[in-house]
Amino acid sequence: MSFVGVLIPIFGIFAIGYIGMKLLKIDIKPISTLTLYLMSPFLAFRTFYQNQLNMDYLYFGGFLLALCFVSLLFCYVAGAIKKWDTSRRSGFILSSVFMNNGNYGAPLVLLVFGEEGFHYAIILMVLQTLIMCTIGIYVAAQGGAGNRPIKVSPMKDVLKVPIIYGAILGVLFNLLNIHIDSQTMTAVDMVADATIPTIMIVLGMQLAQIRLGDIEVGRLSVAVGFRLILAPVIAFLITLPLPLDEMVKDILILMAAMPTAANTTMYALQFNATPGFVSSATLVSTILSIVTLPILLMIIL
Repeated sequence: MSFVGVLIPIFGIFAIGYIGMKLLKIDIKPISTLTLYLMSPFLAFRTFYQNQLNMDYLYFGGFLLALCFVSLLFCYVAGAIKKWDTSRRSGFILSSVFMNNGNYGAPLVLLVFGEEGFHYAIILMVLQTLIMCTIGIYVAAQGGAGNRPIKVSPMKDVLKVPIIYGAILGVLFNLLNIHIDSQTMTAVDMVADATIPTIMIVLGMQLAQIRLGDIEVGRLSVAVGFRLILAPVIAFLITLPLPLDEMVKDILILMAAMPTAANTTMYALQFNATPGFVSSATLVSTILSIVTLPILLMIIL
C-alpha cells in the first residue's frame, strides 16, 4: 500500500458526502445525531472489548493526556490573545487538539512500521477515542452553549452521550473476560463498521455547505499549523523521558502529526460549535498532510 493509497479511500468517502449534499440537499443534523448517539457507542464498545489491556495503555495514555493538556493550553492562550468568544475558541480547540489517528493514522503506521507498529497504533486509537468522546464533547458542548436558549452544563452534555458508556462497558467486558456470542458480535460489528464511514460522509456533506468567503484564513492557518507542525514537536519533547524504544516513540510522534479528526466535525455540528470552521480545518489539514507527513517520516526514520 502506498502513501497515496492510504489517502484515496479517505477522500473518496468525503466526496460521497460532498456530492450527495450538492445533489440532494440533505439535512445533516439527524445523520449527525444518529451517528453520535446510536452508532458510535458500538464502535467504542468493540474497540475496548477486543483489544488487550496492558501497561502500554498507561504509557500511551499519559502521553496522549500530556499532549492534549499542552495543546489545550496553547489554544486557550491563543483565544485569550485574540479575544475569541467561547464558540470560536471551542471550534479552534476541536480543530487543533484532536488528531485523526484512526482511519488515517493507523493505516499509515501499518504501511511504515508493519504489523508490530500497527499494534501500537490500535492502542493509541483506542485511547484517543476515549479522550475525544469526553474532553472533545465537553469542548464542543461548551462552545455551543451560547447558541442554546436554555443554559446546560457542558458536563451534562458529556454524560448524555452514550459513547462513554459504550467504552466503559467494553473495558468491563474485557477485564471480566465476558464472552459475547458470535451472532450478537456480528450485529455489533455491523454497526461499528458503519460508524467511521458515516462520520466521514457527514464531513463531506458539511464541506459542501462551506463558502470560501466565510473561511477565517488567519484562525484556520494557526489551527492547521499547530496540528501538522507544532503538535509533533511537542510530542517529540514529551516522548524524551518515556521508557519506550525508538520505534514506539517514532509512532507516537507520527500519530501526533495526523490531520484534524473527522469526529470533531460531528461534535461541532451536533453542538453548533462553529462546524464550518472545524470541517474546513479537517479538510485543509488532511490535504496539507500529503506534504507534511512525508517530510516528518524522512526526519524520524
